[in-house]
Amino acid sequence: MPHRPIVLGIVGDSAAGKTTLTRGIAQVLGQENVTTICTDDYHRYDRKQRAEIGITALHPDCNYLDIIQQHLGLLRTGQPILKPIYNHKTGTFDPPQYIKPANFVIVEGLLGYATRGARDCYDVKVYLAPPESLRTKWKVKRDTIKRGYTEAQVLDEMTKREPDSEQFIRPQRLAADLVVTFYPPQESNPETDNLHLNVRLVMRPTIPHPDLIHILERSSSGDRPAVRLELDRDMGKPVDVLEIDSHATEEQVQQLEQVFCDEMPLLRPFCDRTVNPNIGGIIGTTGEMLMSYPLAITQLLIAYHMIKATQPDYRRV
Repeated sequence: MPHRPIVLGIVGDSAAGKTTLTRGIAQVLGQENVTTICTDDYHRYDRKQRAEIGITALHPDCNYLDIIQQHLGLLRTGQPILKPIYNHKTGTFDPPQYIKPANFVIVEGLLGYATRGARDCYDVKVYLAPPESLRTKWKVKRDTIKRGYTEAQVLDEMTKREPDSEQFIRPQRLAADLVVTFYPPQESNPETDNLHLNVRLVMRPTIPHPDLIHILERSSSGDRPAVRLELDRDMGKPVDVLEIDSHATEEQVQQLEQVFCDEMPLLRPFCDRTVNPNIGGIIGTTGEMLMSYPLAITQLLIAYHMIKATQPDYRRV
């Protein structure tokens, strides 16, 4: 285990899947080993005040970025914080919570990479970038079911927030070590469920990624393989891109898992799906646990980097 907490950042726009991914990674590493916090709790104004001022929760001026940075610095050195709590149901603030960091700290939210000081506190930085059509679907579903809004209210709020999303949220993608994009296959219908999403994992050379080249061979028949490793550019920078289609086979996924475990043996007790069957799990419409291989590999790759960051010779580029 690390001599200090390992800090993972997960940043993305509202309803991009941050909380879902955070919960999945915490399951992989073990809930007892993980502390999770949300930077959205550091809003400067409550919902009523934001409406009166005419500012959105996505704007930096609506958040205590200096306190976020200060608290991240404390957590990174193993010190406790007194964290504010924003209640998304009421739009007001609940009493603050005393937080003592565990071995791993996952920090998710809208503006986690907004300042240089905050960015320097993370060992691994992830940005979630689903297609806007999919994010809209997720946000409407979440806010109508869990937060009591109508669909028209959600869509209207997204329109109001769009300028701030463009100016303040999406540029944080450049700070990420991994950019995660879940997207529906071309042949899917608009109502496809989350179980059948592909994933595109942009791996920037800012952290040492596992060597996957020797197991990712192109199909001799010219067919598009279900698991692909390619070179590309993201925001003008050269990157490796790992893509896993929803129809990838269990054998293909197990090959990737084996590479992760061989390169980082400490990962096996945390992330082997034979030990932890909930990796990649999605709750179905009738409450049953279903398996998404793209989600499983995403969780394992991020967990790989978190475990690797515990090693004394780990270095960010």
